[in-house]
Amino acid sequence: MTDLDPKLASQLEFLLAAGQRDTRTPSVVVAVAERGEVLWSGARGRLDGRTDGPATTVDTQYRIGSITKTFTAVLVMRLRDAGRLGLEDRLGDHLSGTGYEKATIAQLLSHSAGLPAETSGPWWERTAGVPWQELLSLMGPNVFAPGQRHHYSNLGYAVLGALVAQLTGRAWWDVVRDDLLVPLGMTRTSYGPTSPSAPGWAVHPELDLLHPEPTHDAQAMAPAGQLWSTVQDLSRWAGFLAAASVGRPASSGHTGGLLSPETVREMCAPRVVVDDPGQPWAAAHGLGWQLLNLEGRRYAGHGGSMPGFLAQFWVELDGGRGAVVLSNSTSGLGPAAITLLDTVVRERPLPILEWTATAPAQEEAELAGTWFWGPRPHVLRVRDGELLLGEQGDSRAARFTRTADGRWIGLDGYFAGEELRAVRDVDGVVSHLDIASFRWTRLPYDPAGDIPGGVEGGWR
Repeated sequence: MTDLDPKLASQLEFLLAAGQRDTRTPSVVVAVAERGEVLWSGARGRLDGRTDGPATTVDTQYRIGSITKTFTAVLVMRLRDAGRLGLEDRLGDHLSGTGYEKATIAQLLSHSAGLPAETSGPWWERTAGVPWQELLSLMGPNVFAPGQRHHYSNLGYAVLGALVAQLTGRAWWDVVRDDLLVPLGMTRTSYGPTSPSAPGWAVHPELDLLHPEPTHDAQAMAPAGQLWSTVQDLSRWAGFLAAASVGRPASSGHTGGLLSPETVREMCAPRVVVDDPGQPWAAAHGLGWQLLNLEGRRYAGHGGSMPGFLAQFWVELDGGRGAVVLSNSTSGLGPAAITLLDTVVRERPLPILEWTATAPAQEEAELAGTWFWGPRPHVLRVRDGELLLGEQGDSRAARFTRTADGRWIGLDGYFAGEELRAVRDVDGVVSHLDIASFRWTRLPYDPAGDIPGGVEGGWR
Protein backbone atom coordinates (compact mmCIF):
# COMPACT_ATOMS: atom_id res chain seq x y z
CA MET A 1 0.00 0.00 0.00
CA THR A 2 1.29 3.46 -0.94
CA ASP A 3 2.04 5.87 1.89
CA LEU A 4 -0.67 8.44 2.51
CA ASP A 5 -0.43 11.67 4.44
CA PRO A 6 -1.62 10.93 8.02
CA LYS A 7 -3.96 13.92 8.03
CA LEU A 8 -5.68 12.75 4.83
CA ALA A 9 -5.82 9.17 6.12
CA SER A 10 -7.52 10.47 9.27
CA GLN A 11 -10.11 12.30 7.14
CA LEU A 12 -10.87 9.13 5.21
CA GLU A 13 -11.14 7.11 8.43
CA PHE A 14 -13.65 9.65 9.74
CA LEU A 15 -15.73 9.51 6.54
CA LEU A 16 -15.79 5.71 6.70
CA ALA A 17 -16.77 5.60 10.37
CA ALA A 18 -19.44 8.29 10.04
CA GLY A 19 -20.87 6.72 6.89
CA GLN A 20 -21.20 3.29 8.47
CA ARG A 21 -22.85 4.70 11.61
CA ASP A 22 -25.14 7.27 9.96
CA THR A 23 -26.48 4.87 7.35
CA ARG A 24 -26.79 2.00 9.86
CA THR A 25 -24.89 -0.35 7.56
CA PRO A 26 -23.71 -3.64 9.12
CA SER A 27 -20.29 -3.50 7.47
CA VAL A 28 -18.42 -1.40 4.93
CA VAL A 29 -15.03 -1.79 3.26
CA VAL A 30 -13.42 0.93 1.15
CA ALA A 31 -10.27 1.55 -0.85
CA VAL A 32 -8.79 4.54 -2.64
CA ALA A 33 -6.39 3.74 -5.45
CA GLU A 34 -4.04 5.66 -7.70
CA ARG A 35 -3.19 4.08 -11.07
CA GLY A 36 -4.09 0.66 -9.74
CA GLU A 37 -2.08 0.94 -6.51
CA VAL A 38 -4.06 1.05 -3.26
CA LEU A 39 -3.38 4.36 -1.49
CA TRP A 40 -5.54 3.63 1.51
CA SER A 41 -8.12 1.06 2.55
CA GLY A 42 -10.32 0.58 5.56
CA ALA A 43 -13.00 -1.66 7.03
CA ARG A 44 -15.75 -0.88 9.51
CA GLY A 45 -18.51 -2.92 11.11
CA ARG A 46 -19.49 -6.51 11.80
CA LEU A 47 -20.57 -9.00 9.16
CA ASP A 48 -23.73 -9.88 11.09
CA GLY A 49 -24.26 -6.37 12.46
CA ARG A 50 -23.86 -7.58 16.06
CA THR A 51 -21.51 -6.13 18.65
CA ASP A 52 -19.70 -9.43 19.13
CA GLY A 53 -19.97 -10.57 15.50
CA PRO A 54 -17.02 -11.19 13.16
CA ALA A 55 -15.44 -7.98 11.90
CA THR A 56 -15.14 -7.30 8.20
CA THR A 57 -11.73 -6.85 6.57
CA VAL A 58 -10.45 -5.50 3.28
CA ASP A 59 -10.22 -9.11 2.05
CA THR A 60 -13.91 -9.80 2.68
CA GLN A 61 -15.91 -10.49 -0.46
CA TYR A 62 -19.14 -8.64 -1.21
CA ARG A 63 -21.54 -9.00 -4.09
CA ILE A 64 -20.88 -6.15 -6.52
CA GLY A 65 -24.16 -6.18 -8.47
CA SER A 66 -24.14 -4.11 -11.63
CA ILE A 67 -20.41 -3.42 -11.53
CA THR A 68 -20.50 -6.86 -13.20
CA LYS A 69 -21.77 -5.09 -16.32
CA THR A 70 -18.41 -3.39 -16.84
CA PHE A 71 -16.76 -6.81 -17.18
CA THR A 72 -19.40 -7.90 -19.69
CA ALA A 73 -18.87 -4.70 -21.68
CA VAL A 74 -15.10 -5.18 -21.82
CA LEU A 75 -15.62 -8.70 -23.19
CA VAL A 76 -17.86 -7.30 -25.94
CA MET A 77 -15.27 -4.67 -26.85
CA ARG A 78 -12.56 -7.33 -26.99
CA LEU A 79 -14.71 -9.17 -29.54
CA ARG A 80 -15.11 -5.91 -31.48
CA ASP A 81 -11.35 -5.30 -31.52
CA ALA A 82 -10.81 -8.91 -32.66
CA GLY A 83 -13.10 -8.29 -35.64
CA ARG A 84 -15.85 -10.62 -34.43
CA LEU A 85 -18.52 -7.91 -34.37
CA GLY A 86 -19.08 -4.22 -35.03
CA LEU A 87 -20.66 -1.71 -32.68
CA GLU A 88 -23.25 -0.80 -35.30
CA ASP A 89 -24.03 -4.43 -36.09
CA ARG A 90 -27.59 -5.45 -35.34
CA LEU A 91 -27.96 -7.97 -32.55
CA GLY A 92 -29.72 -10.25 -35.04
CA ASP A 93 -26.50 -10.46 -37.08
CA HIS A 94 -25.02 -12.58 -34.27
CA LEU A 95 -27.77 -13.78 -31.92
CA SER A 96 -31.33 -14.76 -32.80
CA GLY A 97 -34.51 -15.51 -30.91
CA THR A 98 -34.50 -12.53 -28.53
CA GLY A 99 -37.02 -10.28 -30.27
CA TYR A 100 -34.48 -7.44 -30.08
CA GLU A 101 -32.67 -8.23 -33.32
CA LYS A 102 -32.84 -4.63 -34.62
CA ALA A 103 -30.96 -3.14 -31.66
CA THR A 104 -27.28 -2.39 -32.28
CA ILE A 105 -24.47 -3.65 -30.07
CA ALA A 106 -23.60 -0.05 -29.15
CA GLN A 107 -27.20 0.61 -28.10
CA LEU A 108 -27.21 -2.45 -25.86
CA LEU A 109 -23.92 -1.41 -24.24
CA SER A 110 -25.17 2.13 -23.60
CA HIS A 111 -28.69 1.22 -22.41
CA SER A 112 -30.29 2.95 -25.39
CA ALA A 113 -31.65 -0.13 -27.19
CA GLY A 114 -35.12 0.38 -25.73
CA LEU A 115 -35.22 -2.99 -23.95
CA PRO A 116 -37.32 -3.47 -20.80
CA ALA A 117 -35.47 -2.83 -17.57
CA GLU A 118 -36.23 -6.33 -16.24
CA THR A 119 -37.63 -9.66 -17.33
CA SER A 120 -41.36 -10.34 -17.53
CA GLY A 121 -40.98 -13.22 -15.07
CA PRO A 122 -40.63 -13.24 -11.27
CA TRP A 123 -38.33 -10.67 -9.66
CA TRP A 124 -35.01 -12.09 -10.87
CA GLU A 125 -32.89 -10.60 -8.09
CA ARG A 126 -34.90 -12.43 -5.40
CA THR A 127 -35.81 -15.70 -7.10
CA ALA A 128 -33.75 -18.57 -8.46
CA GLY A 129 -32.24 -17.83 -11.85
CA VAL A 130 -33.18 -19.58 -15.08
CA PRO A 131 -31.07 -20.78 -18.03
CA TRP A 132 -30.89 -18.83 -21.28
CA GLN A 133 -33.48 -20.83 -23.18
CA GLU A 134 -36.02 -20.26 -20.41
CA LEU A 135 -35.10 -16.57 -20.14
CA LEU A 136 -35.95 -16.16 -23.83
CA SER A 137 -39.60 -16.78 -22.96
CA LEU A 138 -39.48 -14.05 -20.28
CA MET A 139 -38.35 -11.23 -22.55
CA GLY A 140 -41.06 -8.61 -23.00
CA PRO A 141 -41.38 -6.27 -25.99
CA ASN A 142 -39.34 -3.10 -26.36
CA VAL A 143 -40.52 -0.19 -24.25
CA PHE A 144 -38.83 2.38 -26.52
CA ALA A 145 -37.62 2.36 -30.10
CA PRO A 146 -33.90 1.51 -30.36
CA GLY A 147 -31.83 4.68 -30.07
CA GLN A 148 -34.70 6.83 -28.82
CA ARG A 149 -33.45 7.48 -25.29
CA HIS A 150 -31.51 6.12 -22.32
CA HIS A 151 -33.39 3.39 -20.47
CA TYR A 152 -31.35 1.26 -18.08
CA SER A 153 -31.80 -2.43 -18.82
CA ASN A 154 -30.56 -5.38 -16.79
CA LEU A 155 -32.10 -7.59 -19.44
CA GLY A 156 -29.92 -5.94 -22.09
CA TYR A 157 -26.79 -7.14 -20.32
CA ALA A 158 -28.13 -10.68 -20.04
CA VAL A 159 -28.45 -10.50 -23.82
CA LEU A 160 -24.86 -9.23 -24.15
CA GLY A 161 -23.66 -12.08 -21.94
CA ALA A 162 -25.39 -14.55 -24.23
CA LEU A 163 -23.78 -12.81 -27.20
CA VAL A 164 -20.33 -13.31 -25.63
CA ALA A 165 -21.08 -17.00 -25.09
CA GLN A 166 -22.38 -17.37 -28.64
CA LEU A 167 -19.29 -15.83 -30.26
CA THR A 168 -16.67 -17.43 -28.03
CA GLY A 169 -18.23 -20.88 -27.63
CA ARG A 170 -17.63 -20.64 -23.87
CA ALA A 171 -19.83 -19.85 -20.89
CA TRP A 172 -19.91 -16.15 -19.98
CA TRP A 173 -18.31 -16.77 -16.58
CA ASP A 174 -15.49 -18.83 -18.08
CA VAL A 175 -14.65 -15.96 -20.43
CA VAL A 176 -14.71 -13.41 -17.58
CA ARG A 177 -12.43 -15.56 -15.44
CA ASP A 178 -9.95 -16.66 -18.09
CA ASP A 179 -9.78 -13.53 -20.25
CA LEU A 180 -10.08 -10.76 -17.64
CA LEU A 181 -9.55 -11.87 -14.04
CA VAL A 182 -6.56 -14.15 -14.55
CA PRO A 183 -4.52 -11.64 -16.62
CA LEU A 184 -5.16 -8.90 -14.04
CA GLY A 185 -4.46 -11.11 -11.04
CA MET A 186 -7.95 -10.58 -9.62
CA THR A 187 -7.91 -13.78 -7.57
CA ARG A 188 -10.63 -12.72 -5.12
CA THR A 189 -13.31 -12.03 -7.75
CA SER A 190 -15.63 -14.96 -8.32
CA TYR A 191 -19.02 -16.08 -9.62
CA GLY A 192 -20.28 -16.93 -6.13
CA PRO A 193 -19.08 -16.08 -2.61
CA THR A 194 -15.79 -17.54 -1.39
CA SER A 195 -14.74 -17.24 2.24
CA PRO A 196 -14.37 -14.79 3.82
CA SER A 197 -17.52 -13.24 2.43
CA ALA A 198 -20.29 -11.02 3.77
CA PRO A 199 -23.92 -12.13 4.17
CA GLY A 200 -26.54 -9.80 2.72
CA TRP A 201 -28.88 -7.91 5.03
CA ALA A 202 -31.81 -5.52 4.90
CA VAL A 203 -31.93 -3.00 7.77
CA HIS A 204 -35.35 -2.18 9.26
CA PRO A 205 -36.18 1.51 8.62
CA GLU A 206 -37.38 2.23 12.18
CA LEU A 207 -35.82 -0.49 14.33
CA ASP A 208 -32.25 -1.74 14.69
CA LEU A 209 -33.17 -5.11 13.22
CA LEU A 210 -31.74 -7.08 10.32
CA HIS A 211 -33.46 -9.26 7.73
CA PRO A 212 -31.44 -11.81 5.72
CA GLU A 213 -31.52 -11.36 1.93
CA PRO A 214 -31.31 -14.18 -0.64
CA THR A 215 -28.17 -14.72 -2.74
CA HIS A 216 -29.48 -16.78 -5.63
CA ASP A 217 -27.49 -17.76 -8.69
CA ALA A 218 -28.82 -15.44 -11.40
CA GLN A 219 -27.87 -17.91 -14.19
CA ALA A 220 -28.77 -16.26 -17.53
CA MET A 221 -29.06 -12.85 -15.82
CA ALA A 222 -25.59 -13.25 -14.28
CA PRO A 223 -23.86 -10.88 -16.78
CA ALA A 224 -26.00 -8.08 -15.30
CA GLY A 225 -25.10 -8.50 -11.62
CA GLN A 226 -23.68 -11.81 -10.41
CA LEU A 227 -20.04 -11.24 -9.42
CA TRP A 228 -18.48 -11.08 -5.96
CA SER A 229 -15.24 -9.20 -5.27
CA THR A 230 -13.08 -7.29 -2.80
CA VAL A 231 -11.93 -3.68 -2.66
CA GLN A 232 -8.37 -4.75 -3.44
CA ASP A 233 -9.41 -6.66 -6.56
CA LEU A 234 -11.60 -3.79 -7.72
CA SER A 235 -8.67 -1.43 -7.20
CA ARG A 236 -6.92 -3.50 -9.88
CA TRP A 237 -9.98 -3.03 -12.10
CA ALA A 238 -9.75 0.70 -11.40
CA GLY A 239 -6.11 0.56 -12.50
CA PHE A 240 -7.20 -1.04 -15.78
CA LEU A 241 -9.52 1.90 -16.40
CA ALA A 242 -7.08 4.52 -15.10
CA ALA A 243 -4.35 3.33 -17.47
CA ALA A 244 -6.30 4.90 -20.31
CA SER A 245 -7.57 7.99 -18.50
CA VAL A 246 -8.82 10.51 -21.04
CA GLY A 247 -6.77 13.35 -19.57
CA ARG A 248 -3.45 11.55 -19.92
CA PRO A 249 -1.44 10.40 -22.93
CA ALA A 250 -2.07 6.90 -24.18
CA SER A 251 1.52 6.01 -23.35
CA SER A 252 1.10 6.85 -19.66
CA GLY A 253 -0.19 3.44 -18.66
CA HIS A 254 -1.23 0.00 -19.76
CA THR A 255 -4.48 -1.91 -19.67
CA GLY A 256 -3.09 -5.34 -18.94
CA GLY A 257 -3.20 -6.24 -22.61
CA LEU A 258 -6.98 -6.60 -22.36
CA LEU A 259 -7.86 -3.60 -24.49
CA SER A 260 -5.96 -0.77 -26.11
CA PRO A 261 -6.07 2.57 -24.25
CA GLU A 262 -7.88 3.98 -27.28
CA THR A 263 -10.67 1.43 -26.92
CA VAL A 264 -11.03 2.11 -23.18
CA ARG A 265 -11.30 5.84 -23.91
CA GLU A 266 -13.91 5.03 -26.56
CA MET A 267 -15.91 3.19 -23.90
CA CYS A 268 -15.75 6.22 -21.61
CA ALA A 269 -17.07 8.70 -24.18
CA PRO A 270 -20.69 9.71 -23.47
CA ARG A 271 -23.17 7.98 -25.77
CA VAL A 272 -26.50 8.93 -24.20
CA VAL A 273 -27.45 11.48 -21.56
CA VAL A 274 -29.28 10.23 -18.48
CA ASP A 275 -32.29 12.56 -18.53
CA ASP A 276 -33.83 12.42 -15.06
CA PRO A 277 -36.66 14.94 -14.53
CA GLY A 278 -35.64 17.87 -12.36
CA GLN A 279 -31.95 16.93 -12.43
CA PRO A 280 -29.11 18.62 -14.34
CA TRP A 281 -27.49 16.71 -17.18
CA ALA A 282 -24.57 15.52 -15.10
CA ALA A 283 -24.78 11.80 -15.87
CA ALA A 284 -24.38 9.85 -19.08
CA HIS A 285 -23.68 6.33 -20.25
CA GLY A 286 -20.82 5.20 -22.42
CA LEU A 287 -20.15 1.71 -23.71
CA GLY A 288 -20.63 -0.15 -20.46
CA TRP A 289 -19.46 2.60 -18.10
CA GLN A 290 -21.60 5.05 -16.20
CA LEU A 291 -20.22 8.59 -16.52
CA LEU A 292 -20.48 11.63 -14.26
CA ASN A 293 -19.53 15.24 -14.97
CA LEU A 294 -19.46 17.03 -11.62
CA GLU A 295 -18.41 20.66 -11.96
CA GLY A 296 -16.23 19.75 -14.92
CA ARG A 297 -14.52 16.82 -13.21
CA ARG A 298 -15.25 13.61 -15.08
CA TYR A 299 -15.68 10.17 -13.56
CA ALA A 300 -16.28 6.73 -15.04
CA GLY A 301 -17.40 3.71 -13.09
CA HIS A 302 -20.54 1.95 -12.02
CA GLY A 303 -22.81 1.46 -9.07
CA GLY A 304 -24.07 -1.94 -8.02
CA SER A 305 -26.91 -3.28 -5.93
CA MET A 306 -28.28 -6.72 -5.25
CA PRO A 307 -30.45 -7.83 -2.33
CA GLY A 308 -28.32 -7.24 0.76
CA PHE A 309 -25.50 -5.42 -0.99
CA LEU A 310 -24.53 -1.98 -2.29
CA ALA A 311 -21.33 -1.27 -4.20
CA GLN A 312 -19.73 1.79 -5.77
CA PHE A 313 -16.75 2.02 -8.10
CA TRP A 314 -15.51 5.27 -9.65
CA VAL A 315 -12.37 6.53 -11.37
CA GLU A 316 -11.48 10.18 -11.92
CA LEU A 317 -10.64 10.18 -15.61
CA ASP A 318 -8.29 13.17 -15.64
CA GLY A 319 -6.09 11.85 -12.87
CA GLY A 320 -6.53 8.09 -12.79
CA ARG A 321 -7.50 7.90 -9.12
CA GLY A 322 -10.27 5.55 -8.08
CA ALA A 323 -12.45 4.67 -5.09
CA VAL A 324 -14.33 1.48 -4.22
CA VAL A 325 -17.00 1.08 -1.54
CA LEU A 326 -18.62 -2.29 -0.71
CA SER A 327 -21.30 -2.88 1.92
CA ASN A 328 -23.79 -5.54 2.98
CA SER A 329 -27.06 -3.63 3.20
CA THR A 330 -29.88 -3.36 0.69
CA SER A 331 -30.11 0.40 1.21
CA GLY A 332 -28.32 3.16 3.04
CA LEU A 333 -25.04 4.33 1.57
CA GLY A 334 -25.17 7.47 -0.58
CA PRO A 335 -22.42 8.60 -2.97
CA ALA A 336 -19.70 7.44 -0.59
CA ALA A 337 -17.14 6.54 -3.26
CA ILE A 338 -17.41 9.96 -4.91
CA THR A 339 -17.09 11.64 -1.49
CA LEU A 340 -13.92 9.69 -0.71
CA LEU A 341 -12.51 10.30 -4.16
CA ASP A 342 -13.28 14.01 -4.08
CA THR A 343 -11.52 14.28 -0.71
CA VAL A 344 -8.40 12.64 -2.13
CA VAL A 345 -8.47 14.76 -5.29
CA ARG A 346 -8.70 17.97 -3.27
CA GLU A 347 -6.16 17.05 -0.61
CA ARG A 348 -3.59 14.99 -2.54
CA PRO A 349 -2.13 16.55 -5.70
CA LEU A 350 -1.09 14.11 -8.37
CA PRO A 351 2.63 13.33 -8.31
CA ILE A 352 4.55 15.52 -10.72
CA LEU A 353 6.48 13.41 -13.19
CA GLU A 354 10.04 14.44 -13.88
CA TRP A 355 10.52 16.14 -17.23
CA THR A 356 13.25 14.78 -19.48
CA ALA A 357 14.20 15.80 -22.99
CA THR A 358 13.00 13.57 -25.82
CA ALA A 359 14.05 13.91 -29.41
CA PRO A 360 10.93 14.33 -31.60
CA ALA A 361 10.38 12.45 -34.81
CA GLN A 362 11.26 14.38 -37.95
CA GLU A 363 7.64 15.18 -38.86
CA GLU A 364 6.83 16.26 -35.31
CA ALA A 365 9.74 18.72 -35.41
CA GLU A 366 8.50 20.08 -38.75
CA LEU A 367 4.99 20.63 -37.42
CA ALA A 368 5.92 22.35 -34.16
CA GLY A 369 5.53 26.12 -33.98
CA THR A 370 2.94 28.76 -34.79
CA TRP A 371 0.12 28.17 -37.25
CA PHE A 372 -2.61 30.64 -38.21
CA TRP A 373 -6.30 29.89 -38.53
CA GLY A 374 -7.22 32.98 -40.53
CA PRO A 375 -5.61 35.80 -38.51
CA ARG A 376 -5.52 33.89 -35.24
CA PRO A 377 -2.22 32.31 -34.14
CA HIS A 378 -2.14 28.90 -32.47
CA VAL A 379 1.01 27.21 -31.21
CA LEU A 380 1.42 23.53 -32.01
CA ARG A 381 3.48 21.68 -29.41
CA VAL A 382 4.71 18.10 -29.19
CA ARG A 383 4.06 16.47 -25.81
CA ASP A 384 4.39 12.78 -24.94
CA GLY A 385 4.00 11.73 -28.54
CA GLU A 386 0.88 13.82 -29.09
CA LEU A 387 0.32 17.09 -30.95
CA LEU A 388 -1.28 19.86 -28.89
CA LEU A 389 -2.76 22.60 -31.04
CA GLY A 390 -3.73 25.83 -29.27
CA GLU A 391 -4.53 26.50 -25.64
CA GLN A 392 -7.14 24.69 -23.57
CA GLY A 393 -10.44 26.57 -23.69
CA ASP A 394 -9.94 27.89 -27.21
CA SER A 395 -12.75 26.84 -29.55
CA ARG A 396 -10.30 25.28 -32.01
CA ALA A 397 -7.82 23.78 -29.54
CA ALA A 398 -7.31 20.04 -29.87
CA ARG A 399 -5.02 17.11 -29.14
CA PHE A 400 -3.99 14.71 -31.87
CA THR A 401 -2.55 11.23 -31.51
CA ARG A 402 -0.80 9.13 -34.14
CA THR A 403 -2.63 5.99 -35.19
CA ALA A 404 -1.03 2.68 -36.11
CA ASP A 405 -1.20 3.62 -39.81
CA GLY A 406 0.66 6.89 -39.22
CA ARG A 407 -2.24 9.37 -39.31
CA TRP A 408 -2.84 12.15 -36.76
CA ILE A 409 -6.40 11.91 -35.37
CA GLY A 410 -8.07 14.41 -33.01
CA LEU A 411 -8.80 13.22 -29.49
CA ASP A 412 -11.10 15.96 -28.24
CA GLY A 413 -12.69 19.34 -28.89
CA TYR A 414 -13.99 20.55 -32.22
CA PHE A 415 -11.61 18.31 -34.16
CA ALA A 416 -12.26 15.06 -32.24
CA GLY A 417 -12.05 12.20 -34.73
CA GLU A 418 -10.84 14.47 -37.53
CA GLU A 419 -7.52 13.95 -39.30
CA LEU A 420 -4.68 16.48 -39.22
CA ARG A 421 -2.81 16.26 -42.53
CA ALA A 422 0.52 17.92 -43.22
CA VAL A 423 0.35 19.11 -46.86
CA ARG A 424 3.70 19.47 -48.59
CA ASP A 425 4.79 21.54 -51.59
CA VAL A 426 6.77 20.27 -54.57
CA ASP A 427 9.98 20.55 -52.53
CA GLY A 428 8.59 18.37 -49.74
CA VAL A 429 8.25 21.27 -47.28
CA VAL A 430 5.08 21.45 -45.18
CA SER A 431 3.09 24.30 -46.71
CA HIS A 432 0.01 24.09 -44.51
CA LEU A 433 -2.06 21.86 -42.26
CA ASP A 434 -5.42 20.54 -43.39
CA ILE A 435 -7.89 19.68 -40.62
CA ALA A 436 -11.42 18.92 -41.77
CA SER A 437 -10.80 21.17 -44.84
CA PHE A 438 -9.64 24.09 -42.64
CA ARG A 439 -6.24 25.47 -43.74
CA TRP A 440 -3.69 26.36 -41.09
CA THR A 441 -0.80 28.38 -42.50
CA ARG A 442 2.51 29.72 -41.24
CA LEU A 443 1.45 33.28 -42.13
CA PRO A 444 -1.93 34.89 -41.46
CA TYR A 445 -3.85 34.56 -44.74
CA ASP A 446 -0.71 33.29 -46.44
CA PRO A 447 -0.76 34.76 -49.98
CA ALA A 448 0.81 31.54 -51.28
CA GLY A 449 -2.06 29.46 -49.96
CA ASP A 450 -5.15 28.61 -51.96
CA ILE A 451 -7.39 28.93 -48.89
CA PRO A 452 -7.57 31.32 -47.11
CA GLY A 453 -4.81 33.20 -48.97
CA GLY A 454 -4.97 34.53 -52.50
CA VAL A 455 -7.78 37.01 -51.97
CA GLU A 456 -7.30 39.93 -54.38
CA GLY A 457 -5.57 42.88 -52.74
CA GLY A 458 -4.50 40.98 -49.65
CA TRP A 459 -3.72 42.94 -46.48
CA ARG A 460 -4.09 46.72 -46.77
